[in-house]
Amino acid sequence: MFMRKIRYIVVLILTILSWTLVAQISPGDLVEAHAHLEGISNCTSCHVLGDKVTNDKCLACHTEIKTRVENKTGYHSSEEVKGKACAVCHNDHHGRNFEIIRFKTDTFNHQLTSFELQGKHQELKCEECHKEEFVADKELKKKKQTYLGLQSNCLNCHADYHQKTLSDDCTKCHDFKGFKPAVKFDHAKTSFVLKGKHKEVDCQKCHPKEINNALDFQKFSLEQFSKCTDCHKDVHENKFGQNCTECHSENSFKEVKKTANFNHNLTDYPLQGKHQKVDCKECHKRNLTDALAHNTCTDCHKDHHKNELDKGKKDPNCEDCHSVKGFSPSSYSIEKHNQSAFVLRGAHEATPCFSCHLKKDEWHFREIGKNCVDCHQDNHKGFIGEKFYPNQDCKICHAEKMWNEVKFDHDKTDFALKGAHQKQNCKACHYKEEQGKINQKFNVLTGNCTECHADIHQSQFEKEGKTNCERCHTFEQWKLPNFDHNKTNFPLDGAHQKVTCKQCHKTTESKVDNYIIYKIKEYKCADCHS
Repeated sequence: MFMRKIRYIVVLILTILSWTLVAQISPGDLVEAHAHLEGISNCTSCHVLGDKVTNDKCLACHTEIKTRVENKTGYHSSEEVKGKACAVCHNDHHGRNFEIIRFKTDTFNHQLTSFELQGKHQELKCEECHKEEFVADKELKKKKQTYLGLQSNCLNCHADYHQKTLSDDCTKCHDFKGFKPAVKFDHAKTSFVLKGKHKEVDCQKCHPKEINNALDFQKFSLEQFSKCTDCHKDVHENKFGQNCTECHSENSFKEVKKTANFNHNLTDYPLQGKHQKVDCKECHKRNLTDALAHNTCTDCHKDHHKNELDKGKKDPNCEDCHSVKGFSPSSYSIEKHNQSAFVLRGAHEATPCFSCHLKKDEWHFREIGKNCVDCHQDNHKGFIGEKFYPNQDCKICHAEKMWNEVKFDHDKTDFALKGAHQKQNCKACHYKEEQGKINQKFNVLTGNCTECHADIHQSQFEKEGKTNCERCHTFEQWKLPNFDHNKTNFPLDGAHQKVTCKQCHKTTESKVDNYIIYKIKEYKCADCHS
């Protein structure tokens, strides 16, 4: 019983001594975050025996701070903190609810953290950045409140709009005043330096906005841009290759370089003949890049024939007559002409085109050649009756081989050609010189011999105003094989039959009208016989 009392007293004394010792070692309760370190057995977690709290002990637990100090980053490496003991700012044993981390956010110099607040960052509240979702460290995420765990990388807080297609150092292009515009971006430092018109092009023309991974996205890192056709449509469909700069400049697509290397034959209109010597501007009046109509000659050339040749067709086909070697001479052959309504024959084959088709400084091809007078002057108009050459058709008399070659059936007239008349040319009878002027005589001729022949008998045989030479003469010869004196008023009898004509028919003695008298007024013997 006595021994029990002794043990009780000893335990009581030890308990009292323990309380007294603890009260002397611990000045007060630890903060909530350090509560798990309460008790004498844990003192050395923070304290060195016989010494105060050391930084090494603190950093042994707070490795996130130790890392920053070692890397000389963050607030704890700043001049304001460097060299100080942790306990100066974060001393403990002031109770569970003591704020071991205390500083005024409204006066805190953020520049000491190695991340100076600039631009838009200055307008933000601390909790807008210092929040759990931006903390990558899992241990730090467990803390109820901390200003640690953030990184200075933009993408630590901001979404990667470029979705890993560009560098994660946003400050290369952007400043802190705003995401747009990217004032630091210099296109000249990229692999594609902007020149000419490219400087004026809106970014979205080359970098269009789209939806990628269900997010708004604008791709700036282009994979292909070494060729113009990576961005521009090749309107030439690769006829001239992929190097557009051989012809075009970046100042304007319409600004085309004149180059001797340009092969026009690769276009839809190969240059041939005289076209090869034509200056570009002769056809490309405004810009060399403007599309030109070139399906027909009249797209560039004036139609001299005023669409007269291909009547009814929209576009004449000049190739039927001309070639690119030259407008003249015409390549329209006699063979082609003979396929038309007017077949060339005789002298027409040797007649130059302009003789028929160029009248009064204008070419004409339609509605000619149907009648001779379309090209030839009708010299007989008014002199020959319509029935002898209807529609003024000269071919009735004249041959196409030679104009002087005349074939006319005189039997169709009232004066059929006989004897010596058949050997005469037309002019001998139908062209008469009168008072120094040649006059045609066709319609006015009546068939009277004296219209062509001189009446050497001075109208002695005229009856009713007409002298019929056929009564005595023939067409074969002028002599009188048909004359029968017995049919006259003085038949020849006896010795009269042997008398020559001139013995009875004397020539007049008149110097003006010297002719033989055949019409004897009286037939008295004494008139001839003495």
